[in-house]
Amino acid sequence: MKLKALIADDEALARERLRLLLAGDHDFVVAGECRNGREVVTALKEDRFDVLFLDIEMPGGNGFEAIAQTGPAQMPCTIFVTAHHHYALQAFEVHALDYLTKPIEPGRLKSTLARVKNRVASQAALLTHEELQMALQALRDGTTAKQDYPTRLVIPDGKRDAVIQVQEIEWIEAADYYSCLHVGTRTLMLRETMKQLSETLDPKQFVRVHRSTIVNIAHVREILHGGRNEGWVCLTSGQRLRMSKAGWQNLLAASRV
Repeated sequence: MKLKALIADDEALARERLRLLLAGDHDFVVAGECRNGREVVTALKEDRFDVLFLDIEMPGGNGFEAIAQTGPAQMPCTIFVTAHHHYALQAFEVHALDYLTKPIEPGRLKSTLARVKNRVASQAALLTHEELQMALQALRDGTTAKQDYPTRLVIPDGKRDAVIQVQEIEWIEAADYYSCLHVGTRTLMLRETMKQLSETLDPKQFVRVHRSTIVNIAHVREILHGGRNEGWVCLTSGQRLRMSKAGWQNLLAASRV
């Protein structure tokens, strides 16, 4: 199966050059092109891509703004392609896989594409491992005695603590050693890992649909199937989140309860 690439650059000639360079590697197919940050966000919500070649200085929202609006956990492998050197540190702070400067050298791009292939292969292996772990956890949950789960969470928020109703949490996103809770228009950071939250919240209500995402099934509007191993969960708010094959199985199991 070919890896799907998305090219984002406001210059038509730059997009064409990169498209021609990618044509030399038969493992990749250019599945979309964008001219600005807004189009990038829309494209990532509507389809799944394996790699994004992202310019930084574009009208309608730059590359970093597009990542912020999409969410790092929902981004494909990201390769920055820019004429400027001074964004490199910022690029790697948002976990970019590589940073290419224009004009792109074919040899340099070949090395980058090899890294993309290795990253995708590693993610597939990790997904298989996670499917096994999730299946084992489901078996453990089935034999665990019934327990009480919290209905409210107290979250430090600057000089005050925010008290939220658990049922109002729409989805949770992994952020290193923190978890990002999305509650309506609010986003709150909790110093707990996804694993800790999975063990704290009611598994009949909060389902881990991806290694970096937990959803509240009460806010799930529909499920979209993309490829053999991934799909998307659409929430009532309109947010679209990636879903792994194991996550799909977890969602089905929780829905049957």
